Amino acid sequence: MTKQADELIHRESLEGRLLFAVPKKGRLNSATLNLLEGADVQFRRENRLDIALVKNLPIALIFLPAADIPTFVGEGRVDLGITGWDQVKEYDARVRSYDRTRRVSLVNNPDEAEDLKVGGCDRVMDLGFGACKLQVQVPEKGAYATTQDLVGKTIGTSFVDLAAEHFAKLEMGIENSSNGGAPVIAKKLRTKVIELSGSVEAACALGVADGIVDLVESGETMRAAGLKAIDTVVESQAVLIKSRSPSNPEMINLITARIQGVITAQKYVLCQYNIERSRLADAKAITPGKRAPTITSLDEEGWVAVSSMVVKKELAVVMDKLTAVGAQDILVLDIHNTR
Repeated sequence: MTKQADELIHRESLEGRLLFAVPKKGRLNSATLNLLEGADVQFRRENRLDIALVKNLPIALIFLPAADIPTFVGEGRVDLGITGWDQVKEYDARVRSYDRTRRVSLVNNPDEAEDLKVGGCDRVMDLGFGACKLQVQVPEKGAYATTQDLVGKTIGTSFVDLAAEHFAKLEMGIENSSNGGAPVIAKKLRTKVIELSGSVEAACALGVADGIVDLVESGETMRAAGLKAIDTVVESQAVLIKSRSPSNPEMINLITARIQGVITAQKYVLCQYNIERSRLADAKAITPGKRAPTITSLDEEGWVAVSSMVVKKELAVVMDKLTAVGAQDILVLDIHNTR
């Protein structure tokens, strides 16, 4: 059976299923799949197909480029999605740009009856991975020190609409300042924004652009290309987004609760220990838990057992403090999920 035939069969099986878009590759793919596994979303992606039916829930996973997911969710083609906040903001900027263009068109052509309503998506939660920044970058040894220095110059980026919006605001501010504070709306962007789909960091060295707007994670690629960041457009991480008209709100609530449980579990461990009741107050101050610690009496007179969730990155210090107040038999257990 051909790949095309397989995909046709999968499409016919989508009826009644919540459509959930996930990154098909790239920096967010692996962490997203781990998150779904922790949420007990069971599926098998056969032959690298872009559609996978979930076995234990009425859900279909749709594998898409991360940059396309906000569009599919925003236009209501899929119900739920995981992508970068930078991609969501780029989509929002593109929608705003389209909306402004259409309004101008309708003013000039009032007989046009095209609906100006545009789609959109809601941010459900931050997912805690894929952290990066969309930054304005220039050559380290170049003449540009601030973003204002780049107004009227050439900017290379794959985030065309966000970059254009960012520099449009700068241009408006500069024109307002030069006009004594009177409001001025820039009719046309003086800064030239060119779209680059890859190797954006090479644009300055090759003379294609004076500056770039690109994602920065560790900063190593930027430094290797002789660039420095002079402004931040968006601080980003992976986010869960949903359509404003989902097909199954109850299923979205279920998946959201499961994912939130996985994220919480990743931040905490379960710490268990025994301590004399006379020292319990000191121990509770060290391990207050998310709500409160669980305390159980032991057979040994005057002793209790305590179980408490502890922030994982604070664990070593917590164990030191517990030992100092007389805690014994300290155990640490991983948490796979929680509600």
